[in-house]
Amino acid sequence: MSEPVRPDDIDAVIHERVRLAIVAALAVSPQLSFNELKSTLGLTDGNLSAHSRTLEEAGYIVVDKSFRGRRPHTAMRLTAKGRKAFERYLALLRQIIDRGDRDVHDSS
Repeated sequence: MSEPVRPDDIDAVIHERVRLAIVAALAVSPQLSFNELKSTLGLTDGNLSAHSRTLEEAGYIVVDKSFRGRRPHTAMRLTAKGRKAFERYLALLRQIIDRGDRDVHDSS
């Protein structure tokens, strides 16, 4: 039997629900604008800004700020480090689910 999953095994940066939603959205799109993420996830400016800053500080996303014409434009994309962290996170969740399925089937 494999080692049990400990709480410290779970990536705390990604595990928070808003950050998980941001990373999941960016995992299936090469890049999303601040407004696209805000609209898709139903977040406020402040909430998206705070959580994207945490992800950026962890090296999981890149935030590109530019101008389109005279209007500011912010876009975000997942880094290679962020993609690997998300893949590890999903693998750990699958491990937890599989272990739970085995325990349920073994007890019946």
